[in-house]
Amino acid sequence: MRWQDRRAAHELRVRKWIEPMRERRSVGAKHPVLDFLFSYYSHRPSKLSRWHPGPGVVLDGVEGREYLRWAGYREVPGGVALGPLPENRVKTVRFVHELLTATAARAPRFGCFGLHEWAMVYQADAIRHEGWPLRLGAAETDRIVESLPVRCTHFDAFRFFTPEARPFNAIPLTRADQVDHEQPGCLHAGMDLYRWAYKLDPFTPSDLVADCFALAHDIRVLDMCASPYDLSELGYEAVRIETAAGRAEYARRQAAFTERAAPLRQALIVLCEEIQRT
Repeated sequence: MRWQDRRAAHELRVRKWIEPMRERRSVGAKHPVLDFLFSYYSHRPSKLSRWHPGPGVVLDGVEGREYLRWAGYREVPGGVALGPLPENRVKTVRFVHELLTATAARAPRFGCFGLHEWAMVYQADAIRHEGWPLRLGAAETDRIVESLPVRCTHFDAFRFFTPEARPFNAIPLTRADQVDHEQPGCLHAGMDLYRWAYKLDPFTPSDLVADCFALAHDIRVLDMCASPYDLSELGYEAVRIETAAGRAEYARRQAAFTERAAPLRQALIVLCEEIQRT
């Protein structure tokens, strides 16, 4: 396949995610599930749309020369290609490699049941997704946090716990020990593969970025279906983790996402190693 065809296929693929978001923004509408992928994550839609081939691919012709406008590209025999990793990117690539390698080496754990979203509203005067009611009400939501084990291993979820909820977590988490605790069963570790893919931009092949975004999209749906919010108006069926059947369903779907994330994590690990050698 010609590289121009690969670029066109990527642009068409990501349009299904980007256009609905742009339509919502144009009328001031918010989506409590899907907007997360464009607000929490800092990769702009225009950058998600922009196709990059990854290392070792020469872009020929006039269209290839257009890539010289973007950092990271240089002229090579036959056209334009990505150059060596700039020195100011080395630290980021090393961190991503260290984190993903440590995560991949651990056995997955499936006992958190999505309670991070519940801990974010525990004893809170205001909830994160205002306008969307709590399925069980505030008092019962608090009781669930108090009665089930809270086993969050992901700092970027834990940091949004209310102060009152943090002592319930099995382990205190900090940014400094992120590499020590992240594990592949965590839904947020799976979603964050998208973050690490775009942090390596433009060196990450856009097919891999889009695969990571697709995974993050699907995980986010489960993340919010298992949350304390009632999102039935949007067509989302609750995963009732307050019940034994709901917890079993959550763990089953969590395991499936863990399996789906593994080859993407490994691809990013290999990419980190490759671009550090160039």
